[in-house]
Amino acid sequence: MKLTIDPKLLADTVAWAARALPTRPPIPVLAGLMLAAHDDQLDVSAFDYDMSMRATIPADVAEPGLIVLPGRVLTEIAKALPTTSYVEITADNREAGIRCGRSDYTLPTLPADDYPTLPEPPDPVGSINADQLAAAVAQVAAAAGKDDTLPMLTGVRIDADGGQLTLAATDRYRIAVRDLTWAPNGAPFGHLIPARHLHDITKGLGHGDVQIGVGDGLAAFTTGSRHTTVRLLDDQFIDYRKRISYEPAITATVDAATLAAAIKRVGLVADRTTAIRLAFDREQVLVRAGGADIGRGSETVECALTGDPIEIAFQSQYLLDALGAIDGTAHIGMDGARKPALFRSGDDSYRCLVMSLRVS
Repeated sequence: MKLTIDPKLLADTVAWAARALPTRPPIPVLAGLMLAAHDDQLDVSAFDYDMSMRATIPADVAEPGLIVLPGRVLTEIAKALPTTSYVEITADNREAGIRCGRSDYTLPTLPADDYPTLPEPPDPVGSINADQLAAAVAQVAAAAGKDDTLPMLTGVRIDADGGQLTLAATDRYRIAVRDLTWAPNGAPFGHLIPARHLHDITKGLGHGDVQIGVGDGLAAFTTGSRHTTVRLLDDQFIDYRKRISYEPAITATVDAATLAAAIKRVGLVADRTTAIRLAFDREQVLVRAGGADIGRGSETVECALTGDPIEIAFQSQYLLDALGAIDGTAHIGMDGARKPALFRSGDDSYRCLVMSLRVS
């Protein structure tokens, strides 16, 4: 292999593909990035059996070839290369040379024959703005569980029905749901994608539209010349629509950012698992936390209440995640101090059902 390439383009592409490098590779070669040079372009790929990433970028290819280089080392080298001159990469079966300006590196190659075949992305079934998708995933992924022994709880459910795309996640203590509009070109579907992978994928989509494909146990996300696939989880999931579709007896309307800031300040006298108490009356909510042994904090925030005054308590991080996903006005629906509360955005596109805490 022999080629020259723009250093910034190489660094950006390698850093993007490195998102798929496994922390503990099941086989040594998967710690590498695969580089395939052909037809005046370079393909950069990474794979960990659950997720694959492949990008194609222009290059001046003098000798085509395929090599696998240590991924994390290559990423650091590419990031550090000067941008004043082009990068020259030459390689044989044993090692690769990377030269840019006065910088010169030699890396051992990994056995390319041992690298597994990357899955082919399924055909697109619709498209959506990448920024909107990334924001929606961030809103719901916080509610996904972390316990891998319960795979259903570690995923984000994506349901497509006509022009509406719905994302949902739950860890049993809360359910977060976000509705989006998109442009479908396939049949309705519902699939469960690992939340951690989906969050990583959508953070690196960039701007513009992303094509989404599903099929053969995979979901695919394509933007320009970058393709990502991720293996789907079992489709079993809770009936989240029924649980968030009701009208509570009590509704508090409050600025989400103002209430979140008050919770953070009051929470300085408590740890992440300590209950935050919210006492709602007609014109304000009293935020309280702490106790005699650790100190106490309180603050009032303006709000409007429909229904009877109520005092209810929540785990602080669950409160902050729900309020942090809402821009502007938040509507908090409650049916009692020991029942879940429904947090809704002003346009009702985001809903999060949060379990309350029983406190004395």
